[in-house]
Amino acid sequence: MMAIHKKELEVAALENGTVIDHIPSNQLFKVVSLLGLEHLNKSITIGNNLISKKIGHKGIIKIADTFFKEEEINKIALIAPNAKINIIRDYQVIEKRVVTLPDELTGIIRCNNPKCITNNEPMNTVFRVINKETVEVKCKYCERAISQKDIEIR
Repeated sequence: MMAIHKKELEVAALENGTVIDHIPSNQLFKVVSLLGLEHLNKSITIGNNLISKKIGHKGIIKIADTFFKEEEINKIALIAPNAKINIIRDYQVIEKRVVTLPDELTGIIRCNNPKCITNNEPMNTVFRVINKETVEVKCKYCERAISQKDIEIR
């Protein structure tokens, strides 16, 4: 009798924590960095280039025993505006959220104007969101507008 080998990756179910789903594959590791997950001492499962009916290919992140504040999770909207957040308790999804771009972002984006004070003095950047649909932001200090494709995370 021939043995049948499973080729699928099996991942343990998440008892408690946060699942971030529908991240564009090319933005997955930016989300990891934006949330500082590389410094988190928790079990983290990352899947990338998974087939998605909605966006073609997607990334997903499962973080055990970790729950984020709304303002932390909403930063994801900068680079993954259609990401979905699932809060898990006792292996059940108890809450589903969509990310929403805040009106102002502090210390997240690097201003691409080399003459901006934020690039020449030790201070946080502050950007106002001027278009939530197309993800366009404007530096509070030098008034430089930056579109989503040109946003550089600090």
